[in-house]
Amino acid sequence: MNISMLKGKIHRATVKQAELDYVGSITVDPILLEAAGILEYEHVHIVDVNNGSRFETYTIPGEPGSGMICLNGPAARCVATGDKIIIIAYADMTPEEAKTFEPKVVFVDDENQISRCTNYERHGRLEDM
Repeated sequence: MNISMLKGKIHRATVKQAELDYVGSITVDPILLEAAGILEYEHVHIVDVNNGSRFETYTIPGEPGSGMICLNGPAARCVATGDKIIIIAYADMTPEEAKTFEPKVVFVDDENQISRCTNYERHGRLEDM
């Protein structure tokens, strides 16, 4: 039996654009994708901190170093420019694999530049353990 575990996360990124007339996806700065261990075209869950929306899409890379976070297509209706979102990728693994797996958690500043990377998070706390 496999279980679904957190694989990688980009925490509280700022939405820079929302493009309704576009084939659906989320455009993400590839530097952020790499740091979080998220691949191009990978299935991700999006959580909007500002309005509580939760939805799924897939990633496409933007311009490296741009800090771009853009929701495309129907997903653009779920966010507003300036909203803070969390981009989450999960992986299926055996319980034995899960015991030693360490997710990649990427924290960004207001310009979507990496401020800290970790592989651990504790409920209600943002510092490394």
